[in-house]
Amino acid sequence: MTTPSGDVPRSRFPLPRIGTGVDIHPFVAGRPLRLAGLDWPDEPVGLAGEPDGDVVVHAACNALLTAADLGDLGTHFDTSAPEWEGAAPTALLAETARLVRDAGFEIGNVSVQLIGERPKLGPRRSEAQKVLAAALGAPVFLGAATPEGLGWIGRGDGLAAVANALIVEVPSAIGG
Repeated sequence: MTTPSGDVPRSRFPLPRIGTGVDIHPFVAGRPLRLAGLDWPDEPVGLAGEPDGDVVVHAACNALLTAADLGDLGTHFDTSAPEWEGAAPTALLAETARLVRDAGFEIGNVSVQLIGERPKLGPRRSEAQKVLAAALGAPVFLGAATPEGLGWIGRGDGLAAVANALIVEVPSAIGG
């Protein structure tokens, strides 16, 4: 529901907001794989995309920004800016968390589903969750699915991730 002025009305109570984010990148030779905030030195190829192609982090950032009605990664991060060149994926996540908190929200959690044939996330899931949660300052939960050979991701040509973020307005930010 919108008000006559076109603004979305705000609740008198802190209600949860949910955002969804998606990111997809093909594999590219000559680049290390950075995924879920970790380096994967045993993988032969990395992901296209700036600054690092980390689909897990990018999907999580987009979910958070969407939930807070702050746009998307392209709205806030100029990939040609020198401060982001070679930046760790966790730096992008930490900066996104700051933007969301500065907008008057607290982050409940982020859940991300990685879609691809490799690498196998299971052996490093706990490590990745800890690294991402430390950067975010909130719990991060990871899962994975294989597309069983379906489409270009199923052929092993790249990875995708879908994330959901749960945030809540801080009562002082809504007049409580």
